Amino acid sequence: MKNKTTQLLRGITLGFLLLSGIFSSSAQNQVIPLWNKIPDEIKAADYKEKESITDGKLQSTTQVSIPTLSIFLPKDAKPNQTAVIICPGGGYMHLAFDKEGTKVAEWFNSLGIAAFVLKYRLPNDLIMKNKNVGPLQDAQEAVRYVRQNAAKLNIDPNKIGILGFSAGGHLASTLSTHYDDKVYESTYKVSARPDFSLLMYPVISMEKQITHKGSQTNLLGNNPSQDLIDSYSNEKKVTSQTPPAFLIHATDDTVVIPENSINYYLALKKNGVKAELHLYEKGGHGFGLGVNDTSKFWTRDCVEWLKANGYN
Repeated sequence: MKNKTTQLLRGITLGFLLLSGIFSSSAQNQVIPLWNKIPDEIKAADYKEKESITDGKLQSTTQVSIPTLSIFLPKDAKPNQTAVIICPGGGYMHLAFDKEGTKVAEWFNSLGIAAFVLKYRLPNDLIMKNKNVGPLQDAQEAVRYVRQNAAKLNIDPNKIGILGFSAGGHLASTLSTHYDDKVYESTYKVSARPDFSLLMYPVISMEKQITHKGSQTNLLGNNPSQDLIDSYSNEKKVTSQTPPAFLIHATDDTVVIPENSINYYLALKKNGVKAELHLYEKGGHGFGLGVNDTSKFWTRDCVEWLKANGYN
């Protein structure tokens, strides 16, 4: 009963914010708690989030234990009703919240697309009973929240995508291949399946030959079993029901090697899932919205893909 009451109050709050115009162009960013009750939570009084803030803006954060959604709605009075949930990267150790979150959300808003930056829990045995599934629980709930509230947010419930950078790309591809896994009891009756995924220099595999070791260790532990590695090597979990994907990677990325994107693309192709892969000659790792060389034009390629698939 308590959960239902809290859920109702959160819905009323969202409705009030919308009606009062707080989601106007003058205040794009509203932050809401993702959960009423965080699943499998372990209370750790000394475990506190550590934020890096510059000029009043959150740049990055570590030790996230209370997940949130930052809501960015487009200024356009007639948005295209597409939504993208953004998962910043950081090796499952920190979140590059501004470069791979806030700035990206603002870019989507300029396209008429609603954006939601997910501050997901970073896996740690001190705050969760099973750190392997903590981030996935947050990603599933984020999609369910947006889909459940689609009408209030002026979003098409069939045009909700997931975007992830680096380790956030691993989470986005995990959601895309594990959206039906029952990892918690949801109060929502809607699907957690994203309609499409945008994967930016993503970690895809947990296999030691191509994974990003830091991401693997932080998510799976120091000596994961082969079964656990297989479960979170998302190129092995693609089916015909996996959402279509747009992938980018730089050939000279030595942090997360491009074989991650290549193998996921090949798995999508094998299963008849629509996919587009851009391999840029230069760009390295962590180029966000684009910095130098040909990789700086990935946003243009992404817009064309979104248009071609009816999302923009």
